[in-house]
Amino acid sequence: MHISFLINSAYGMGGTIRTTFNLARTLAEQHDVEVVSVFRYRDTPFFDPGEGVLLRGLVDMRRHSPSYDGDDPRRADAARVFPVADGQYRQYSALTDRRIGDHLGSTGADVVVGTRPGLNVHVARQTRRGPARLGQEHLTLATHSPRLKLLLRRTYPRLDAVTTVTEADARDYRRIMRLPGVRVQALPNSVPAPAVRPSDGTGRWVVAAGRLAPAKRYDVLIRAFARVVAERPDWGLRIYGHGREREKLRSLIDELGLYNHVFLMGPANPIEAEWAKGAICAVTSSLESFGMTIVEAMRCGLPVVATDCPHGPKEIIRDGEDGLLVPTGDVGAISGALLRLIDDDALRLRMGSAALTASARFDPADVAARYEDLMTSLTKRRGGTLHRARGTLLGGAYAAKETVRLGMAHVLGGARR
Repeated sequence: MHISFLINSAYGMGGTIRTTFNLARTLAEQHDVEVVSVFRYRDTPFFDPGEGVLLRGLVDMRRHSPSYDGDDPRRADAARVFPVADGQYRQYSALTDRRIGDHLGSTGADVVVGTRPGLNVHVARQTRRGPARLGQEHLTLATHSPRLKLLLRRTYPRLDAVTTVTEADARDYRRIMRLPGVRVQALPNSVPAPAVRPSDGTGRWVVAAGRLAPAKRYDVLIRAFARVVAERPDWGLRIYGHGREREKLRSLIDELGLYNHVFLMGPANPIEAEWAKGAICAVTSSLESFGMTIVEAMRCGLPVVATDCPHGPKEIIRDGEDGLLVPTGDVGAISGALLRLIDDDALRLRMGSAALTASARFDPADVAARYEDLMTSLTKRRGGTLHRARGTLLGGAYAAKETVRLGMAHVLGGARR
């Protein structure tokens, strides 16, 4: 199959980018796979999509580039296809409408995959007849505004399938959205096996990672850790990530006198080595669409203390076996769960080993196999021809300008060599 992913930007650090590359890299072992980035901000992506994946951009925002699109007058005109209700709407314009439409209208792919609601709308409305149309939801239906839900209810019936990252969200889509003829299937994000040795469970560090954003509730974690320090001052907390909450969290650390115990470490890539230095992972979010950091930590052999927030954690963690689930926002419950693992070495090590084993189900090979089954069934239902040859034509009027095969760094022109 020729599989084409459409993503907002493949050049950042977000979870959608990581999981898209994980999936694309694995599918590329058997299929022709491309990742089409609406925006290109850098010469090379932050994450490596893999040598077998073709990466190309549609709108070049690199000021030093001869194909720079920042001065195109169509950028001043509002987008009409990309929905206003999508949170990324301000980035989009008449120029993106045109570039995305040209790409989707001429693509040679057997399967086109959108990776956020606004792009799924493009896929539904503008993909030429023939390819299977698949919309991925990396957020949750509950977080979409009523306006966006209404638009998706009208538009998603043009898709062949919608994938969610949890069974709970898939149930919401089936129950609330009423999408006749559209296959709704839960397929989790994938996390590859780490390139470092798993944690031995003896490092006296609790580790957390993610955006420093209100929904992650690191303020709750810091307050809970103050109670941990009162009993176990030999332990510390490291929080990895960046975001607008950093100064507020720094002030809270100082206010609670935790400056020798709680550390805001900034972003880390790769993160695996930092997980492996710890003994416990903590996730205190009020909302998770999936929980990539939970799986990442478990794949490094860490038991996870996580809030039982909607959707994600309870589908990953087996409470009492490979981690502990606690009520959202409950400082006492969080500190109690952390101390339970800190004070019981045997329990911590046993749960860490169980986490390492259980998290293997999120390996990219397993998740990609499930995607491959879905895509194969969709193309058969569509009656499309599967393009297995590497000579498949790359669609889009802008391929010559935008296409780069990573790892080889040379322009391919309009077709795949």
